[in-house]
Amino acid sequence: MTMHLPPGPERLPLVGNILQFRRDPLSFVTGLHRSFGRAATFHMANVPIVAFFRPEAVRYFLVDHARNFTNGEFAAELRPLLGDGLLTTDGAVHRRQRRMVQPAFHKKRVDGYAQTMVTQTRALLEEWQPGAVVDMAREMQRLTLRIVARALFDVDLRSEGADLGDYFTTLAKNPVGRTYSLNALPLDLPFTPYGRAMRARAALDRWVYDLIARRRRDGRDTGDVVSMLLDARDDAGGMTDTEIRDQSMTLLAAGHETTANTLSWTLYLLARHPQIRERLLVELRDVLGAREATVADLPALPYLDQVVKEAMRLYPPAWTQGRRAIEPFELEGYSLPAGQLVLFSQWVIHRLVDVWGDPAVFRPERFAPEAERGLPPGAYFPFGGGPRMCIGMPFANLEARLVLATLLPRYAPNLMAGHEVVPQPRITLRMRDGLPMTLDRACAPRRTWPGAPAAAHS
Repeated sequence: MTMHLPPGPERLPLVGNILQFRRDPLSFVTGLHRSFGRAATFHMANVPIVAFFRPEAVRYFLVDHARNFTNGEFAAELRPLLGDGLLTTDGAVHRRQRRMVQPAFHKKRVDGYAQTMVTQTRALLEEWQPGAVVDMAREMQRLTLRIVARALFDVDLRSEGADLGDYFTTLAKNPVGRTYSLNALPLDLPFTPYGRAMRARAALDRWVYDLIARRRRDGRDTGDVVSMLLDARDDAGGMTDTEIRDQSMTLLAAGHETTANTLSWTLYLLARHPQIRERLLVELRDVLGAREATVADLPALPYLDQVVKEAMRLYPPAWTQGRRAIEPFELEGYSLPAGQLVLFSQWVIHRLVDVWGDPAVFRPERFAPEAERGLPPGAYFPFGGGPRMCIGMPFANLEARLVLATLLPRYAPNLMAGHEVVPQPRITLRMRDGLPMTLDRACAPRRTWPGAPAAAHS
């Protein structure tokens, strides 16, 4: 087999394209697609990485040939925090872990978390004051961490562990596992990125190991994930405290970070498009009246579903994914060797003109049932796909919809004049300088809005 790589940008000696990538990752991957089309090769130092930009490639890596690709090399940034958890392991180890954790995310159990999601959201709203200015990105981080802690760990973060969100933020800003970064240098001093990250990780470890010790000491199943993992058994036996710590940290980190970003970006988009917020509020008021939303209400809220999906298309929580090939493979006319690193980006593929038509436009109707069925497989993958599909997807989907259905009838958060919202692509797609918003009271919605269907007039 003749091995050759797709063309790509010029690179510098020793560092390759590292400086370009680090300077502006989103512009870099977008530029690769614009300049080279369906596939391109760039270099991190002397390591070639092939980026693919078609839905067919996403399906190839995540579904059709998933067993030929490992995830571990691209999880290096996560391993110092998460250890050997679901997001950082491969093969038989990953499959065993998924079997052990899966019961926490069965549909009946996830639906049982709904009241916790609504209760925690209501409690946050009671802390807010009309007319106040809040950093909505930080508020959504606080809320989703409270929800995952209460729902999955039976812990009330309003009375303990209030600093956990700050520790996660410190680790997100100072990723010690990042390859080709000075942050990876193990200089354990208070003022270095590594030192700050290590102190945040140590604080999180103390909290999680203390929780595990309490559950072991109590010797009873409190119905939370830690109790479930302590009782879990398979042919290899039970899980060690370290294994339980790694899974717990994974669920805590991933369980609040991605949904917080989804909620922040959704509220940002709704503030920029008040006519869409108006239409959504009509739907919420028509279905819910003055009561709170429940799981049973969600099928009657299709526009809410479309709004969340469209926000995740434009601002996917995970903006890129990568894999390493176990065996040689052929794709897009190229024959690539075993060990080849590949990258595919939600940021780019969610914005392909030939798939989405007007990809920069916030248009929730793209996800109306008939339109969504017409999407090519692999064109939309905010939660990944195939056997590594995010295990927490049902939890995150339920949470985002219930939080918005609880928040929007009470508040219409509006953007602060003069503040520029800039995507910050780290492990997830955060906002560089937060999201300051004014907490205006939600008004009674009008019965019409620009582009409203005639049936909605009353």
